[in-house]
This record gives sequence, structure tokens and C-alpha cells, in this order.
Amino acid sequence: MKPILPVEVPSAPTGLLEQLIQWLQARLFLGTADDSTARWIVFLAIILVSILVGRFGVSLVFRRIKKWSARFKNQLMVPALEAPASTFVILCGFIAALTILPLWETVPRIVRVGEQGALTAVVLWGVACAGGAVIDHFGLGAKERKLHIAAFIPLIKRTLGAFFIVFGILVVLESIGFEVKTFLAGLGIGGLAFALAAQDTIANLFGSFVVIMDQPFYVGDYIRIAGFEGTVEEIGLRSTRLRTAQRTQVVLPNKTVASEIITNFSRMPQRRVDTSLSIDIGTPPEDLRHALADIRNLLRADPGVHQGQIVVSLADFSALSLQVQIVYFTADPDWESHMAVRERINMGILRLLASRGVPLSNPTTVIHMESGTPITPQKPG
Repeated sequence: MKPILPVEVPSAPTGLLEQLIQWLQARLFLGTADDSTARWIVFLAIILVSILVGRFGVSLVFRRIKKWSARFKNQLMVPALEAPASTFVILCGFIAALTILPLWETVPRIVRVGEQGALTAVVLWGVACAGGAVIDHFGLGAKERKLHIAAFIPLIKRTLGAFFIVFGILVVLESIGFEVKTFLAGLGIGGLAFALAAQDTIANLFGSFVVIMDQPFYVGDYIRIAGFEGTVEEIGLRSTRLRTAQRTQVVLPNKTVASEIITNFSRMPQRRVDTSLSIDIGTPPEDLRHALADIRNLLRADPGVHQGQIVVSLADFSALSLQVQIVYFTADPDWESHMAVRERINMGILRLLASRGVPLSNPTTVIHMESGTPITPQKPG
């Protein structure tokens, strides 16, 4: 890229600054100071004033704007634009001060180019801050409304920020005289080689877009993917991070996330419980019938049990025990809440069986020696 630098540079200021210099020479120094001294004094004064206005004046103005906008409960871009506005004022002061220096003709042309690039960069910075504030405002509203896209707002912001940085660099290069169009045309061949070398990175970027569009999970969901289970901590441009039950962190490339089967446990409306009881084979049928009815009533009365499906029935029996099958769903799919309900129900079942005098099966195994003499019965285990 060959830069095209300005050919002509202004050699002397005109207008208000020139009148200020003449006034200093005529009044302040009573004609004793030369033109160079007056210009240096004005140079330092402009820099000092620009710093004071940029640091304190802009802060005062924005403070009043914040108070005014607070009445409408929507400050939006006001806080984000304060720093760019302050920098812009100071930068304009420096540029104005440089134009009156007596040595300006000897200053390299690169300074003028730097001024253009710096002004463009500050303006783009302000645009980026304003855009980021709008995205944050939208994300806050989405979070308050409990919209699912709220979990992806940080990823969207980082993605747009990355593209804007590239765009901003190209705009700054264009403003200082570089032939950006020629550079972009040359990227055609180089872009192919870059794409081949960075195909994994590009695949991960596309994987992140798939996650944004399809939304198979959100930050905070508990999922299983590629053999790993954990809570989603972060969804990035390149990878997704899980926190496992062992408190370890698993980093999965987004191309894997986009291609693997995902089980989202957090999206279960309820969590299923399927358990069985082994009742002693000698239990009278009438006692067993009353015990099963008590267990059904226990499940229907518990607020933590979903009332959509409750099954308590004598499912099978053998020579040693009666098999009672119990199936129900916990209303809250959260694992800790689920386990708390299961514990409460199991303890209640044990109390009901004890009050009804219905014993659990306790099968024993008798092992015979070769001589035919049995040994003491032992519990299996």
C-alpha cells in the first residue's frame, strides 16, 4: 500500500487565531515581543484551555445532560459518549495550537496526516461507544423481559465489535491517504490462503453463529455435549465454556458445539423419578393395597410432585418378593430441588410402610457345602 500524502501545508494561520496573536503583540507585550514569542504563548494557552475544557467543561455538560435524561429514565448513549467527546475537544485544541507555531513549515507532513487519522479514530470511537451503549440497553431490556436472546447479547456485541474494529482501521487508513481499495483487491488472493490456514477458526466462528441463531442453550443451562456435562458459563466467538459437577472447566470449540448432539437438562419441564420397592412376599394383599393407596395420596399431597402422572402399582412378583413400581415427576427440574423432593418422598414411604406393618423384602442366600451341610444364611451383597 502506497500512501498518498498531502502536498501543500498551510504556512500561516488566519482568522481569530491570527487576530489573537496580533492583539498579544500590540497590547500585552506593548510591541516588545516578536511574532515567534507571541505564537508560542498562544500555543501553550490553547493547549491548556483545551485540556481544561476537555476534562472539566465536557464533564460538567454531560453531568447536566445526565440529570436531564434521568427524568425520562433513559440515559442510553450519554455516559458512553463522555470520554470520546472529551478526547475530541482536547485533540481539536492540539490541532489548533499546532497551526500557529512559527516552526510549522519545518514540521514534517506526517503530523498533518496524523491529525486526520486521529480525528477519524476519535469519531469512530464515539460511534463504537454509542453502538455499544445501544446494544447494552437492548440487552438490559431483553433481560428484564426475560427474552432468550439476552444470553447472547455479549456474544453479539463482541462479534459486531470485531467487525467494527476492522472497518475502523480501513477508514483511518483511507483518511490518511492509503489506497485501501487496492489493498482490499489484493486480499482476494491472500484471503484464500488465509482461509485455508485458519479454517478451524472460521469453522468456530460459523459455529458461534449457529449457536446464536438456533439457541440450543443459554448461559446458566446445564447441558450434556460431546461426552461432557456441566453448566454453560460463557458462549464466545471461538469456544463455549462449561463448568462440570467436579468444578472443572471444559472448553469446547464452537464447531464441535454446532455438530454434536446436545442434551439440555435445564429445559426439562419436570424431572422423572422411576424407582421400585421390594415388598416381603408374605405381606397380606389387603395390607399391600392400603399401603399403595397411602403412597399415592402421599405423592398427590406433596407440592414438589407434578400431578400430571403418578403411577404406584404392583408391577411384578417372584418367589421371594413383591415388586412395586413408583413413577412420578418432580415439578422443579433443578437437580438440588429434585433430590430434595425424592428424599422427602422416600422418607414418607418408609414411614407409611412402617405404620402399616408392611416389611420390605430381605432375601437371603443359603450356600450348601459339598457334604450337604448348610452354612449360616447370609445377606447378598
